[in-house]
Amino acid sequence: MLIGYARCASSGDDEQVERDQLVKLGVKPGQIHVDHGLRGIDRPRPALAAALGAVSARDTLVVTSLDRLARSVPDLSDITSDLSRRDVLLMFDGVVHDPKDPIGETVFSMLSTTFAQFESGLLRLRLHESVAQRKASGAFKGRKPKTHTGAASGDVRPVRTA
Repeated sequence: MLIGYARCASSGDDEQVERDQLVKLGVKPGQIHVDHGLRGIDRPRPALAAALGAVSARDTLVVTSLDRLARSVPDLSDITSDLSRRDVLLMFDGVVHDPKDPIGETVFSMLSTTFAQFESGLLRLRLHESVAQRKASGAFKGRKPKTHTGAASGDVRPVRTA
């Protein structure tokens, strides 16, 4: 069974284009789930939850492109890990990826781990660059040492942390 998902802007034209593309890919109009006008990564997507709930083993979740499915790399990683674990096929850009097929397994693996690791690496890199810039401008003084009270003597002394 083919289950379609689309995330559209609030305009009706965008939704109709997405629906037409999903029908062209073989999804029946009654099997298309659409979220409207959602922006930002923290908002719930009821139509995505419904689409994910509608697919079962060996069904295919169909999206026109990956950016319609997920809003961030970690989000994509979570979704594809769930689909792979449940043995659900994923079609995007008109190509079906089967988690049991060697090529599909590689695609799912890349989507669920490699990109998540890449995103994590980018976050660390940005953090290090930000700290370096703040140090160079004199705005970053480092973390304040934590204090530790000696149980026996009652003295207070800084404790080094990593």
